[in-house]
Amino acid sequence: MRRVLAVVVLLGLVSAAAAHGVLERSEPRGGSVLKSAPAQVRLTFTGAIEPAYSRVRVLDGGGRPVDQGDSSVDPDTRTVLRVSLPALPPGRYRVSWRVLSVDSHVTQGDFTFRIAP
Repeated sequence: MRRVLAVVVLLGLVSAAAAHGVLERSEPRGGSVLKSAPAQVRLTFTGAIEPAYSRVRVLDGGGRPVDQGDSSVDPDTRTVLRVSLPALPPGRYRVSWRVLSVDSHVTQGDFTFRIAP
């Protein structure tokens, strides 16, 4: 009986964690070195996120925003957050994000990518 209870509790924790807006993948990938600047940054999360409370920014090496300021959640999937980029020069860039998942949990993080000369 204890094993069954332990399994039920564990499964409940796993399903609750899966509902949070945890970053699943990014384009570009964190730590990647690119030959040219991407047109946008796309972040895919494990669950739906709230558009009104979810944002992504791209910052240059000095911490200044370089994205187009049009951060938005894809209305068709609600698991993708994206922001457009201008033609960026070579350098290191930091992507910083904060999302509110539909289950009301906030997650945030950042990663870097580099554009090679």
